[in-house]
Amino acid sequence: MCDCEGQTASRFDGVAELQGLYGPFTFPEKLLQKIWLRGDFDRTHARALDGRTIAVVHPGRWNLLGGPDFKNARLRFGDDPEIVGDVELHLNASDWAAHGHASDSAYDRVVLHVVLFPPIAGHATFGAGGGEIPVFALWPRLLHDLEEYAAEDAVETLANRPASQIIEMLGPLPREELVALMVRHADARWRQKVHFAQLRIQRLGWEDACHHAALEILGYRFNRAPMLRVATAYPLRDWSGTAFSADVVFESEKERWSLHGLRPANHPAGRLRQYASWVRARPDWPARLAEFAKRVPGIDPGVPTGQVRRGHRFSELRAQGANVICADAIGGTRFDNLMCDGFLPLLAARADCNAHQLWYHWFTGDLPPLLSRALRQLELFSGRTSPACHGVAQGLLGWLIERERSETRGLQASRKK
Repeated sequence: MCDCEGQTASRFDGVAELQGLYGPFTFPEKLLQKIWLRGDFDRTHARALDGRTIAVVHPGRWNLLGGPDFKNARLRFGDDPEIVGDVELHLNASDWAAHGHASDSAYDRVVLHVVLFPPIAGHATFGAGGGEIPVFALWPRLLHDLEEYAAEDAVETLANRPASQIIEMLGPLPREELVALMVRHADARWRQKVHFAQLRIQRLGWEDACHHAALEILGYRFNRAPMLRVATAYPLRDWSGTAFSADVVFESEKERWSLHGLRPANHPAGRLRQYASWVRARPDWPARLAEFAKRVPGIDPGVPTGQVRRGHRFSELRAQGANVICADAIGGTRFDNLMCDGFLPLLAARADCNAHQLWYHWFTGDLPPLLSRALRQLELFSGRTSPACHGVAQGLLGWLIERERSETRGLQASRKK
């Protein structure tokens, strides 16, 4: 469940603007549709407002034309037989009536109305002929904070941008100003990641928070949702048994993995086997991670990355971490991602250590080619003094996300006028 308590939202057509940790952000209806399509929510506890459980056998075919958002979904309500019908999604339950769907024959086959925000008590959605359509509110079942979903969606959007646009905008800046800009945005990204880690620990507890974070990161961008469902269905204690089969786990989500275009090393079946090997060797790995916090060195801000890495022997620290925490089952850039996206924010959220500077100077991990090319052209990644580091990459990513959000808010504001 995400933590949106205290947030206020203003509405544009198909977009909600919410107040996030570091300013406003937009949450479009299309992102809600992506979450439904991927099953990126707690499906094991999905219930309609009338109390019936909802089993999503198949989310349906995403309809990008007119009419309901998803066609021919396969659903089961409570103990009733499976049904096939359409699904319509809105940010707010009132949008169904506002859009006149009840009188539009294109929506006659809608069997479920999915909304982001829970409606007021007593709300009902009515279809053609006055029949009531079950309503499912996603917000209480989301696995992340809304701002985290929005940030990840922005990353996907930015992945296809040409690096030349970044060079045109940032290239004219003096180096000191450019470095300061990257540091500022990296700091904001770090605080945001720690905040999300805190929410995860509050919701799941330390051990399960570690388990969920590890599997999510091993899922890479396109298989985060099924990996999180796996983490819920198969808790950490199950993985250490000799009878446990990662292949059985893979089969449990066989229709939901995204395999198109994956490099063999990122195939979820292989990642699940790696994690099973890891847990069998280190069944107490969350406790070992907490103990690893004692090895995190104190690093003064402002020291160049090359000097920090040599002075604190980062290569040795990396090897120690991969062995002590993961039993060397995970290595290379994927371990770097585990460190920066999972381990260090979780440790900081527990206040076990001040890991900010270690996170900033750590190795980049799986860096999108867009960022790598731009940072090299800007000479922020250059040679022994300024080797590629995670913080600078996150700084550029944070700058891009902020720019994307500003452009989106400006476009929505102009449409509102």
